[in-house]
Amino acid sequence: MLRTRIAVSVAAAAAGLAVLTACSGVETAQPVVAPAAAGGTGGGQAANNGQVGNAAPASNESKLVVADVADVGQVLTDQNGMTLYRFDKDTAKPPKSNCDGDCAKAWPPMLATGDVQVQGVDKNMVGKVTRSDGTEQITVGGWALYRYAKDTKPGDATGQGVGGAWYAANAKGGKAGQAAAAGSEAGGVKLSASKIDGLGEAITDQNGMTLYLFQKDTKKKASACNGDCAKTWPPVLSNGKVELQGIDSKLLGSIKRQDGSEQVTIGGWPVYTFSKDTKPGDANGQGVNGTWFVIEPAGCKLGSNPNTAAGQQQAPAADSGAGTSTSGSGGTTY
Repeated sequence: MLRTRIAVSVAAAAAGLAVLTACSGVETAQPVVAPAAAGGTGGGQAANNGQVGNAAPASNESKLVVADVADVGQVLTDQNGMTLYRFDKDTAKPPKSNCDGDCAKAWPPMLATGDVQVQGVDKNMVGKVTRSDGTEQITVGGWALYRYAKDTKPGDATGQGVGGAWYAANAKGGKAGQAAAAGSEAGGVKLSASKIDGLGEAITDQNGMTLYLFQKDTKKKASACNGDCAKTWPPVLSNGKVELQGIDSKLLGSIKRQDGSEQVTIGGWPVYTFSKDTKPGDANGQGVNGTWFVIEPAGCKLGSNPNTAAGQQQAPAADSGAGTSTSGSGGTTY
């Protein structure tokens, strides 16, 4: 069962109830239910008979590639196709690795060797952190990246969920796959009411990234954005808990996606980030194709709530680029 922590003032709660009625008469949403905890023991201690496994890459080139891995979904891989992981006991702000010694034998760090090449990854998300031995480790979204010694070939992801602290990393440094919902509270989802310059009130995630709704979705039931669409508009997945700030708890819910993962909903609308937003405050997805809109704290598309739309000029539709693709399954533009 989802454990929801609400950090919201009495005044904010009252305002939330008012805009709830004004928006679309949204009923009380069902609580988000997190999947069962992932299996696996050990927090990255001794490796398989002391072997370092894939610690040494076959190529001297450092490269990050987004790839599909069975039962996990889209993950980061290295230049040899090996799955890359992140460790909940590390920190991203500031970046710091807490895996040394025997831990680093089981989870070899991905060390930087010159310039890091990327494929399907935003170069601005890539960085480096200096380890305790003076070497430099590659980071994405501030999270240090590792291989797993027990992964023996490309496509393996046997480290997923190990010790409840190790998870395959996604293109933004977050946890990949449904099993990540069993992760520690440090990696939980936090949705906040924020102000976006030039737009007004909006919902942002724990990284400050603007969230969107898709008008072709079915409220409270299903997402119409899967496959390539979900690469352009990554869904916000429940990660064991959802913390709210400035958003009425009655608006919170979830739906099950085609891949079995749980997607967070606000006011019944599944919520997404946009791949072309590269930093907090970006809202490049507003109005894309006339179907994608920034979502307000009331669970409405931006500008549709009469309590906040008065005198507010809606931003013009963005040039979506990748957002004008056509999904292979339903022929739907997104």
